[in-house]
Amino acid sequence: MALIRSIVFNILFYGATAVMSIIGLPLLLLPGRVIEIYAHCWAVVLVVLLRVVGIRHRIIGPRPKGPVIYAAKHQSAWETITLYPALGSPAPVMKRSLVFYPLIGLYFLKVPSVPIDRSAGVQALRSLKDNAIRIAAMPRSILIFPQGTRVAPGREHPYHAGTYAIYAASGLPVVPVALNSGLFWGRENFVKKPGEITVELLPPIPPGLDRKAFMKQLEDSIENATNALPGMAEASKKG
Repeated sequence: MALIRSIVFNILFYGATAVMSIIGLPLLLLPGRVIEIYAHCWAVVLVVLLRVVGIRHRIIGPRPKGPVIYAAKHQSAWETITLYPALGSPAPVMKRSLVFYPLIGLYFLKVPSVPIDRSAGVQALRSLKDNAIRIAAMPRSILIFPQGTRVAPGREHPYHAGTYAIYAASGLPVVPVALNSGLFWGRENFVKKPGEITVELLPPIPPGLDRKAFMKQLEDSIENATNALPGMAEASKKG
């Protein structure tokens, strides 16, 4: 049954994305705010489709007032879909190559974002800082995945210094975000499992810390909270 539900979901997932990418093309002529609203509609559609496989979610923890940097755990494609509308349209830090994707890349060009070309070395870091300053001045929140890639529950992966670069340049507080989405939508698993994803917004890290102190607090906060979420203890033993 789970396999059948996953097949149906993927057909609807890619079908809905393709249809909405096409019918929304005229909106690209309008201000970026319109595209943000349309992106919310797309995300809501996909979240509804997740009910096909029985995945629901809850967000716990106090919502910050004013712009912040959301630094989120990254376990699956789920958070790339859901966190954007759920957190109030933060500008995502994303691979620059995404803007070259057919059709959907046009939408990425219209909304505030922080593109990064990882192959550009020092220039990439400078661009990251400049874009962080630009977004913070709007003012708007930023969303980044500090580990830079999806990491399966129970696995370890280093935290990259790009988050500190944005933190230091923008002067914004950082809200660590723990989640357990990988238990239900695995990084490399076609079959999705029913259940409730928990997202926890943790106490913010105030501006002004040096790199070493900031990176330690960020990693400790996210990892400890993630490991305490439902189902993660069992996943850590398997990992």
